[in-house]
Amino acid sequence: MRAPAKLNLYLKVINKRKDGYHNIVTLFERIHLFDDIQMALNNEKKIRIFCAHPQVPAGPKNLAYRMAHLLREDFALEDGVDIRILKRIPVAAGLAGGSSNAAAVLIGLNKLWRLSLTKSEMISYAKRVGADVAFFLQDCSWGVGTERGDRVKRLAIKTKLWHILVVPKVKVYSGAAYGGLNLQLTKKDDDVNILIRHLRRKDLTGVSNSLLNDLESSTFRLCPNIIRIKKSIENLSKRGAVLSGSGPAVFGLAESRQQAENMKSVLARRYSQVFIVRTL
Repeated sequence: MRAPAKLNLYLKVINKRKDGYHNIVTLFERIHLFDDIQMALNNEKKIRIFCAHPQVPAGPKNLAYRMAHLLREDFALEDGVDIRILKRIPVAAGLAGGSSNAAAVLIGLNKLWRLSLTKSEMISYAKRVGADVAFFLQDCSWGVGTERGDRVKRLAIKTKLWHILVVPKVKVYSGAAYGGLNLQLTKKDDDVNILIRHLRRKDLTGVSNSLLNDLESSTFRLCPNIIRIKKSIENLSKRGAVLSGSGPAVFGLAESRQQAENMKSVLARRYSQVFIVRTL
């Protein structure tokens, strides 16, 4: 199974919840950057994760493992499963690779273990494992996430965007990014619907002027070098750039694949992880 990454073109933090998380409004974009997931039953009665990437955990810290364990516990199963992950999405980058893996495992095990879960039941499991997991259960390119980001509304937008994506080799933990946010300094009058209207009209100027991520201020304080990446992309793109999730991935708009290729040729001289991606 293919497990795609996501970008956040808009991320507005509303307030802090009683459970310690934050209520947000975010615009998800599914992009053409994938991990590959394979699952097979094993006779060991164990959940086993196989991945060559050194930063991917093989135990309970892995969201795919957590999803499989949760399903097995709830359904009182003894079946073992081998989960093989071919990792192409950069790890801990704000691209939700782990969440996408978990969604793929949920979809796959629902068939493999014949659980007969409904869509709403699968969404409930997704929310229990991670805030971004629910988006990947929706068969859509675009979606608006509210509450923790896990209440997702599909958007029927046909626009496909090209992006240049740069992922620096630094770690940013979402808890630290949210924890460092000063909610009193965030604007309250921003509206995701303005960005959605620009997307529907394929108005790149309007889209670029509406990009937003409230977490930029705290993430930039944690990793000031990311500011230089954003400015480098903005100088090349002229269409804006923004942090995805809590980062450290930064992406910019491109008017065409050719422009994205041109930007990559410049940025790849300085950064080792540069990708050209498109709306899936």
